[in-house]
Amino acid sequence: MREVVICSPIRTPVGRMGGALASLSALDLATTVLRALLERTGLEPGAIDGVIGAQSYPTMEAPAFGRVAALDSGFPTTTGGYQLDRRCGSGLQAVMNAAMEVQTGVSDAVVALGVESMSNAPFYTEEGRRGAPRGGYFFRDALARGRETVGGRFYPTPDGNVGTAETLRAEYGIGRDAQDALALRSHQRAVQAQASGAFDAEIVPVTVPGRRGDVLVDRDEHPRADSTLEALAALTPLLAKKDPDATVTAGNASGQNDAAAACIVTTPEHARALGLVPALRLRSWAVAGVDPRRFGIAPVPATELALARAGLGLADLDVIELNEAFAVQVLACLADWGIDAEDPRLNPRGSGISIGHPIAATGIRMLATLANELPALDGTLALETMCIGGGQALAAVFERVD
Repeated sequence: MREVVICSPIRTPVGRMGGALASLSALDLATTVLRALLERTGLEPGAIDGVIGAQSYPTMEAPAFGRVAALDSGFPTTTGGYQLDRRCGSGLQAVMNAAMEVQTGVSDAVVALGVESMSNAPFYTEEGRRGAPRGGYFFRDALARGRETVGGRFYPTPDGNVGTAETLRAEYGIGRDAQDALALRSHQRAVQAQASGAFDAEIVPVTVPGRRGDVLVDRDEHPRADSTLEALAALTPLLAKKDPDATVTAGNASGQNDAAAACIVTTPEHARALGLVPALRLRSWAVAGVDPRRFGIAPVPATELALARAGLGLADLDVIELNEAFAVQVLACLADWGIDAEDPRLNPRGSGISIGHPIAATGIRMLATLANELPALDGTLALETMCIGGGQALAAVFERVD
């Protein structure tokens, strides 16, 4: 199969739930990042064969999301596109799907797009077509419902992902102090990266129209410079009423966020022909599944598979980007890997707890970050992995291209 490289991974700032980007739809965010991708690379839109759009909380305002986003961004009608959902792994899965198209010769250049506007996730009813029931219609919150049903009928998760995180806490004996310490370290690293300008190369500013004029958003909203261990320790665990031993709080869990991210997936030869500069080479990838009720540990088997396929071990990696869905979940994976929580290779610029976790955008957001981290740290090899609600995980090994 043909070799695959990643070019120009970029992203919008990550907005807080109900924050600076909340007035923009997922489609608005997607078109912003796609237009910026074309502008930064100088590519003619017709040079792209298709746009794979990852989105986990869609509406029918933009069906087959990749196609609609492409059309609205100025790509020609000959550009294909579709939508996929592998929950938290959706963005990275879009990259892998694009890679498979390129490897097999189906396409020469594909844009992988990940987007989520959790601020605008829909409320919905399935009762509307059968007439109004007594008492009126019941509307479900898509965000909450998706976390409850993701294990299907036989692996229920009534307490959502938080409940599964508490399962790992009990199984691994991970205390609250260790979780809060990891959360604080994540914020400190993200804030330091912001202050140093480390994120500037990967971020596309977003113009947000307002009644008092346009506002330019060019920084992540979620990192907290004022975070302290004392402030984190003061937060009440989310399941405290059900479980007196609960430890997962809003402070040591990932955020709910808004963002879009995109990159170009192609071959080295085609990149040269298009005038693109590859940032990363895909070495291997893997997906793994575990019991949905302990989904946060799934990066362990996924990483084992991906590293084996690349002929590598954890010691060979210069950067390990493990998305922080929950601090306890990260600590459980590290325990199985035998890696210290303060290992400098782990999320050097923060992750889901500090930067945020805009579900389907996260995988490509992480890719944009590690593409800039590797040369800054004079590294060569990086792992990107994340747990996925419902008991899955993705892992991919990337190599820096000089």
